[in-house]
Amino acid sequence: MGESQEAFDRLRLIRSENIGPVTYQQLIRRFGTAARALEAIPDLAARGGGRAPRIAEVKRIEAEMQSIHQLGAECLFLGDPAYPVLLAELGNPPPVLIWQGHSGLLDKPVVAIVGARNASAAACRIGRDLANRLSEAGIAVVSGLAKGIDTAAHQGSLGKATIAVIAGGLDVFYPPENERLQRTIAERGLLLAEQPPGTEPRARHFPYRNRIIAGLARGTVVIEAAPRSGSLITARLAAEAGRQVMAVPGSPLDPRSRGCNMLIREGATLIQSAEDILEMIRHFDDRAEPAACGSEFRADRDYPALYGNGLTEMDNAEREPVIALLSMTPVTVDELVRQSGLDAPAVQLALLELELAGRLIRHAGARVSLSN
Repeated sequence: MGESQEAFDRLRLIRSENIGPVTYQQLIRRFGTAARALEAIPDLAARGGGRAPRIAEVKRIEAEMQSIHQLGAECLFLGDPAYPVLLAELGNPPPVLIWQGHSGLLDKPVVAIVGARNASAAACRIGRDLANRLSEAGIAVVSGLAKGIDTAAHQGSLGKATIAVIAGGLDVFYPPENERLQRTIAERGLLLAEQPPGTEPRARHFPYRNRIIAGLARGTVVIEAAPRSGSLITARLAAEAGRQVMAVPGSPLDPRSRGCNMLIREGATLIQSAEDILEMIRHFDDRAEPAACGSEFRADRDYPALYGNGLTEMDNAEREPVIALLSMTPVTVDELVRQSGLDAPAVQLALLELELAGRLIRHAGARVSLSN
């Protein structure tokens, strides 16, 4: 998409208030271009019963694009031909990836290796060896550039095929002790970020980072993880996306092994070698049809339930059943469709209007609730 006005408008849409990954996709699907979506937001929010969300200022987007260019990085938008197919299959794929390095690594089969930050020396050795052997076999290894297992995975695949997904901006080094490794990956591998340059990573950013790691990969390997850890979140997201979940077993006497042993008990594949991983992903179906959210999207063709029958807005009588079913307790969108008696596109439109009005919160698992 390059330097086109549409790319600028898409980034502006992404950075605007109340525009999350799901809302972004629905707006592009409904209006075809980001410019038309930006124009329609105030009216949609008014129909949802709230004030119009703040649209990102032009100067802010100009500054972000300038920062991206100064880093030697580029934007990859959902719908671009080069956007990773597996990542696009998620229910909430990142609308934009800011990348630095060798984007061709996204064309390789990908395996995620994640695990404990306070990993044992033996576990780090396993992570490095697995990553090295996988990269020698033509597999790209993706991880999150954290201390411990993530670092070992990047070190093992560095110079061959390593992808690091970071929680903040590309120019922010976290943890600080991995600054040199991050700079090296930008030169010899691939760095990916969803947040704008200059963004300091916050706790809320890491689950979003984890979904990218899981979404890129055919399978996720966990090496040492506590029962409640980001690594297990990544594994759960991988399972929800229909990907392979694998774990290296550990001693039951070591608390760092409890998460992996629990995964194996619950059905994850026990892994002892790179050959085990290769066997698990060998027959994985990449399903090579990307999500329709690009510049060639045609609303009348790809979203006929909203466009083909002339349904371009809802009246209050149609919207009220959806609002009446919502509460502070998250509920699935499918359940709203069943109980409201409306078709799915009408329910999605009502939710879109409510979200833009600041009255709706989206949760994991395609669930929604009213905001406080």
